[in-house]
Amino acid sequence: MKRFTAITSAIIIGASAITMSGCGSTNTNTDIEQNNLNDTGSLNIVCTVFPAYDWVTQLLGENAENANITYLLDDGVDMHSYQPTADDMIKISESDLFIYVGGESDEWVNDAIKEAVNSDIQIINMMEVLGDSVKEEEIVEGMEAEEHEEESEETEKDIEYDEHVWLSLTNAQTICSEIEKKLEIIDSKNTEIYNSNLTEYNAELESLNSEFVELFDSWEEKTILFGDRFPFRYFTDAYDLEYYAAFAGCSAETEASFETIIFLADKVDELSLNTVFTIENSDGKIAQTIIDNTTNKDAQIKVLNSMQSVTAKEGVTYLSIMNDNLETLKSVN
Repeated sequence: MKRFTAITSAIIIGASAITMSGCGSTNTNTDIEQNNLNDTGSLNIVCTVFPAYDWVTQLLGENAENANITYLLDDGVDMHSYQPTADDMIKISESDLFIYVGGESDEWVNDAIKEAVNSDIQIINMMEVLGDSVKEEEIVEGMEAEEHEEESEETEKDIEYDEHVWLSLTNAQTICSEIEKKLEIIDSKNTEIYNSNLTEYNAELESLNSEFVELFDSWEEKTILFGDRFPFRYFTDAYDLEYYAAFAGCSAETEASFETIIFLADKVDELSLNTVFTIENSDGKIAQTIIDNTTNKDAQIKVLNSMQSVTAKEGVTYLSIMNDNLETLKSVN
């Protein structure tokens, strides 16, 4: 379970009061003439998760070639187990724009912000941007509870939130709008370009959203079942889907109990589901065990990509992954 870590305005103001210095190096190094922040003329942007990294790239458009964009969780690192290096912290502290999720997985961010050496650093906490749209994590019927149940009264008062906010296309639009605003601040002379890119990108998000709506309108049984962790809460809520799963999205559990397996297998039978889903990088063992305990034992295993551990490479984008998820869902009902 992950708790929402709110970075208060006081921290950000404190970070801004620190003296500015030069900018770090990352993926690309071409300089452009720029009128806002650093002496080198190139934008320095740091993102923790893949969706933010890709959204920045899309909104920069051609200017992405002239910016230093760092994706901290590259090479398939899972957001829940990521630990920043000293070099990562330096890149953040010297960046013009830093974008992170804002949940418990990002608690280390506090130190990076406090040590910021760029007095004009712009910061986006995606969960703060979404405000009341952020959802509490939930344990649905049949789901395996985490083992650490003995908590203090103080801990129990903390509200636990789901960090996987990017899996809602509506959330994506909201966050992209905030990114565009920050790009205007750090590179004001290219405002028209960024505004135009946002308009075009939002149109693509809206079009894809319409395809998901059309697909799920055709489903007679609007339920999906995961033999895995379930990071798709924002997605299922967006389309009024019901779900069952072995574990919550941020759970550290890896072994499902006999009761959980049987409950999920019975649901496959009861609802006549032909698919048990897993997320990326799953070995599929729990999903297969669920299927083995169904009556017909003929359900298939399909993967939906939650973008928690994506390696940046040519042709892979937020939209391409969500389109792949759409095609996967089209094949199961």
